[in-house]
Amino acid sequence: MSVVFLLIGFVLLVIGGEFLVRSSVALSLKLNISRMVIGLTVVSFATSAPELLVSLQAAIDGFSDISLGNVIGSNIANIGLVLGLTAMVSPLMVDRDFYRINWPIMMIFSIILYFFLQSNNTLSRIEGGALLLGLVIYLFILIRRSRRKDEVIVEEVDESLRDVRGFKMTIWLLIGIFALWGGSELLVKGAVDLATQLGVSERVISVTVIAVGTSVPELAASLIAAMKKEKAISLGNLIGSNIFNIASVLGLTAIIKPVVVQSEKILTSDMFWMLGIAFVLLPMLLIPKYSEMGRKEGFVLLIGYSTFIILTLV
Repeated sequence: MSVVFLLIGFVLLVIGGEFLVRSSVALSLKLNISRMVIGLTVVSFATSAPELLVSLQAAIDGFSDISLGNVIGSNIANIGLVLGLTAMVSPLMVDRDFYRINWPIMMIFSIILYFFLQSNNTLSRIEGGALLLGLVIYLFILIRRSRRKDEVIVEEVDESLRDVRGFKMTIWLLIGIFALWGGSELLVKGAVDLATQLGVSERVISVTVIAVGTSVPELAASLIAAMKKEKAISLGNLIGSNIFNIASVLGLTAIIKPVVVQSEKILTSDMFWMLGIAFVLLPMLLIPKYSEMGRKEGFVLLIGYSTFIILTLV
């Protein structure tokens, strides 16, 4: 039954996330918020909702390792698995903003998270608030830069949602909320039961099974963008997702309930994998071809991710 709970939980999270994005974007368009701001804030927060609900539910139930493993494992999967597969489908080109702001910000948030967790093995409410404040500053900088460049960053905002009626919008919102709540409940229960049956820790299940499951939306979006040759968007989505996972998911979770490190391997192994696989992006994009990630680099990332999974399961 634990596997059934996991599968149903994943399906409900995908459905809930989709309806939450639709209702949130529709409401934002009704309020005449610009597409750029909607893309950078509303869509980003809504697409992080599955990870947030899973991490929050796990923390409330006393399984903090699932909260941390979900985010850390998802960040590793976003780069190693999703970016690796995306680069295998089509070579990726990146813009200057990757070097100037996106990659440095992702590394800063990752390093800050490591030191917060290492200081007293807990992500406190104050530290969660600091992560959330950092995210607000980051979004403010992005919006200002984008307005100055007169660019429309996010193309996935569907203008047709502006015509959605209030009743339909409310139904979407309710479906999204209940599906996310139910999905997170089943996913956490299924993960804990599966870990018990297999004789492994909740951390192992969270950084592998749950992390891959919650990274499926990013995988789909990135592969579609790569096939459409929207090369900069693929990488930008993943970097943004990693930043939101740390700052909004763990930040909000810690504010509601402090996240305690239960397994030392989170600090001695998983965090170093997350930092390492994020750091290695820079030399990969500088050598041998500047600002291009081809199939060889994608294959290396996949090998790295496979190694992480094998070492975690052994």
